[in-house]
Amino acid sequence: MAKMGGRKWSILVAIFILLLAMEAVIAQGQGNGNGNNGNGNGNGNGNGKGNDKEEKEREKREKEKEKREKKEKKEKEKEKKEKEKQAKKQQGEATNYDKLSPLPTGQERGFCRKNTACEFKTIVCPSECAYRKPKKNKKQKACFIDCSSSTCEATCKVRKANCDGYGALCYDPRFVGGDGVMFYFHGAKGGNFAIVSDDEFQINAHFIGTRPKGRTRDYTWVQALSVMFDTHTLAIAANRVSHWDDNVDSLIVKWDDELVNIPTDGEAEWRANGDEREVVVERTDDTNSVRVTVSGLIEMDISVKPIREQENKVHNYQLPSDDAFAHLETQFRFKKSTDNFEGVLGQTYRPGYVSPVKRGVPMPMMGGEDKYQTLSMFSTSCNLCKFQRPSEIASTEGLVAQY
Repeated sequence: MAKMGGRKWSILVAIFILLLAMEAVIAQGQGNGNGNNGNGNGNGNGNGKGNDKEEKEREKREKEKEKREKKEKKEKEKEKKEKEKQAKKQQGEATNYDKLSPLPTGQERGFCRKNTACEFKTIVCPSECAYRKPKKNKKQKACFIDCSSSTCEATCKVRKANCDGYGALCYDPRFVGGDGVMFYFHGAKGGNFAIVSDDEFQINAHFIGTRPKGRTRDYTWVQALSVMFDTHTLAIAANRVSHWDDNVDSLIVKWDDELVNIPTDGEAEWRANGDEREVVVERTDDTNSVRVTVSGLIEMDISVKPIREQENKVHNYQLPSDDAFAHLETQFRFKKSTDNFEGVLGQTYRPGYVSPVKRGVPMPMMGGEDKYQTLSMFSTSCNLCKFQRPSEIASTEGLVAQY
């Protein structure tokens, strides 16, 4: 019995020791688990905090970059507006003078008015170009009295379109906008487009063209222009000729649907009074070149030019041998605020205008055919046209060339 009691006691002790050992193992397992969890939580929280910090720094950098870009854009726009404002001011000042009697040598003079850069100063034309409007030799350079000049001196200038200057419309057709950006606008053969549209006037252009075999678009040129203001219309066109001769006048001018004859002698100009505005068409060469002025609105230098044989070959126009494709080369200068201008060219004169054309390519293209196409050369209706009056049912016979 004593032996059995001792055995039982030994078993109980062994079970107790086993239970203690199991409890120790379980406790160690839980401790390791908690430790790992703690490490895991610590690492997780640490990484999370690190990522949040990087994200905030990145957002801060992006905001600073955005703020910088906005500031730079605002400064550029301000600088552009200032330049445009200055250009308009100078344009207005340039011709703001009173004509004085010429010197005994025949040199004409101008007295600059108040609020010009040369106010109250007399500017004398150089002896090389004594006249503002040369009469005997129209090809001679004319005197340009500029009251916005820093030197307050007159200069000699050719009175013809500068195809690389502001407001130019030349070639097939290539424009230079009021922002100084050059672009091409092809329009369409036989199409009519609003070049400039404003509350007070509108200028439409009629396009001629050809499409050689294998091409996907037309080659185009401006063959005629119509200037519409108040109830009047002035139309200027290049006559269609089979062979070009510099000595033959191929310029057509119509005033309110009546053919106009521009004198070749004397003042070599034609004048008309349209309500409150005076219209002057003055020859700047013996043939095919005029300066058109509508007071308070616009001044245009216009020349009729052909496509010559060499040009035809270089550009591969493939024009027929019996058509010179006479067209107009024009430069526009506006005599009123351009802030609300529309049109292929007009839009480029608005303050803050940013050209959409691609820079740095040989032929930067301007779209907008759908916005500025009109029903006819004398129509004032297009999707963005501003000038409002009933469209004329004027005759284009002898004016618009049919191709």
